[in-house]
Amino acid sequence: MQTVSSAFDAAYWQARYATPGRAGWDAGRTTPPLRAYFDQLPVAQQPRILIPGAGRAYEAEYLHQLGFRHVVVADLAPEPLAELAARVPDFPKENLWLADFFALAPAEPFDLLIEQTFFCAIAPGQRPAYAQQCAALLRPGGKLVGLLFDTEFAGASEPPFGGSREEYRAYFAPYFNFLHFDTAYNSLKARAGRELFICLQKP
Repeated sequence: MQTVSSAFDAAYWQARYATPGRAGWDAGRTTPPLRAYFDQLPVAQQPRILIPGAGRAYEAEYLHQLGFRHVVVADLAPEPLAELAARVPDFPKENLWLADFFALAPAEPFDLLIEQTFFCAIAPGQRPAYAQQCAALLRPGGKLVGLLFDTEFAGASEPPFGGSREEYRAYFAPYFNFLHFDTAYNSLKARAGRELFICLQKP
C-alpha cells in the first residue's frame, strides 16, 4: 500500500512529544480496558502483536512484562521509541520500528493489532486507508482490538480527532467481523462514556 501523505508527519509528532503539555492523550500507563484484555491473552501462544502509532508504548511495556516476546512497536517519531528503549532495556530493539504505518509490508502477518490513540491521531481523511491497512497486516482470523473516541472534539484542527461509532462502523465493515463494538465499561474517569472498546476479526 502506498504511503498516505499527511501534514502530521514525523517532524510534527517529534515536536509534539518534545513540547511539555502537548501530549494530552498520553495516560502515562496502560488504560484499564486494554489492561483487562491483555490479562486474559494466552501467553503460551506467543502471538505476533503490532502496536502502530504507539507513542510511549505503555501497552508494549505491559505486554512485555506479561511475557509476550513478539510485540512490535511502530511510530513515525524517534523520541517515543527511544523512551521505550530506555524505560524497558530488554525490549527487543529489532521490534522498535521507526516507520510509517501506511507503508508497512512485513513478510509475516500479525495475529493481533492494538489500537490506542493512533486512529484519533491521523487525519480523518486517512481513516478508510487505516481500516484497509489493518486488515492487510493481519492474518485471516487475526484481530484488531482497542479503543476509539466516541465523541467529537469541537473545533479540532489537529489531533486528537473524534468521531462516532456509526462513522467508524462504515470504515471497518468491509474488512472485519464485529465481535465487540460498544462503550467501554472500565475507561479512565476522564474518558468514561466517551470511548468504544472494539474487537474486530478479519475473516
